[in-house]
Amino acid sequence: MVFFNVMFVRLSSNYFFYFALLGLISPYVAIFLDGQGFSSRQVGEILAIITATKIIAPSLWATLADKTDKPLFIIRLGALLALVSFSLLYWFSLYWPITFCLALFTLFWTAILPQLEVHTLKSIKQSNKIYARIRLWGSLGFIVLAVLAGEAISALGHQVFITLGVITLVFLLISTLFLTAREPIKSVQKNTSITTPILNKIIDGRFICFFIAGLLLQVSFAPYYGFFALFLRDLQYSGLTIGLIISLGVVAEVIAFIYMGVLFKYFSLNILLVFSLGITAIRWFLIPIVTDSIVLLAIIQLGHAASFAIYHSASMAFVSSHFTKMQQSRGQGIYLGGVYGIGGAIGAYITGILWLDGEGASNTFIMAGTSALLGAIIMVFTKNKSSASFS
Repeated sequence: MVFFNVMFVRLSSNYFFYFALLGLISPYVAIFLDGQGFSSRQVGEILAIITATKIIAPSLWATLADKTDKPLFIIRLGALLALVSFSLLYWFSLYWPITFCLALFTLFWTAILPQLEVHTLKSIKQSNKIYARIRLWGSLGFIVLAVLAGEAISALGHQVFITLGVITLVFLLISTLFLTAREPIKSVQKNTSITTPILNKIIDGRFICFFIAGLLLQVSFAPYYGFFALFLRDLQYSGLTIGLIISLGVVAEVIAFIYMGVLFKYFSLNILLVFSLGITAIRWFLIPIVTDSIVLLAIIQLGHAASFAIYHSASMAFVSSHFTKMQQSRGQGIYLGGVYGIGGAIGAYITGILWLDGEGASNTFIMAGTSALLGAIIMVFTKNKSSASFS
């Protein structure tokens, strides 16, 4: 029991600081870039470029982890290099140098999550209940820094964005040093993986549909992740209010993570995925309509429980069951890199074009809602497989 508690704390702290950093970057990088004097189209281009690094980078890192069988080394190296590259932002202010720093940072940052997911799932023996409880600490980290950063940027200016990122990355690096290695997979299992090429798993019809639906979901998230905080700021919401509104969605996410074990017992993965995509579509369609009412906006933010927590947990269950043990790192890399990389880059680029410095916000969210709706339709017509979950 003591060992389990120590392991739980170590894993949870990594998720806390990793997603705390996301709580800074996702809502506020656009505000930082806007403060540097870039237009919404330039912001969209930068977000698309740095997101595009996720297309190939996770698979490359995952392949290296599988070949070397040293995922912890990859996690720590990624954290160290991410810290170094993010720190370079202190010395640059022009378009291409900032883009390069952020792209380099993302390249190394993406090395962490797929390996951390695999390491966690192995450590807890594929238990979705324990995974959800560990993962919710990531949501708590997001909340803490989203609220803190909103107030700090409002009070101290956009440059504090860099300092907050560096401090968080230092703590992330320290937390990775406390992770302990799992038992290596025997060579017999490695030989078995040769008889089941990963390509067969990738071209499976269910995985293709799942992949496309996830990609469309990430396209739909681009206006929210990239421009939502900037959107609220332009509507004269205070920094603290922006942080609280964004965090409210993550609070709902935390509650959903806590009860994911119950949801897995009563609903299939397909139902959970379709539900999440449908709620997300409704959410994006309504945002431009209700932004003048903080109460209605808060209610819509509760939909983040489905948009992220339920969808993410169901996705991890799908990927974990779809790929063999020796394919887990590559499977995570392919999913996270392809879905978040391609979908995020496409969404960011389209958002930058449609946003028009805020004048095209409504059309942008309509695009986002349509994308999520298409993803839901695809999953509705995807053949269900009851065994596609982890217990």
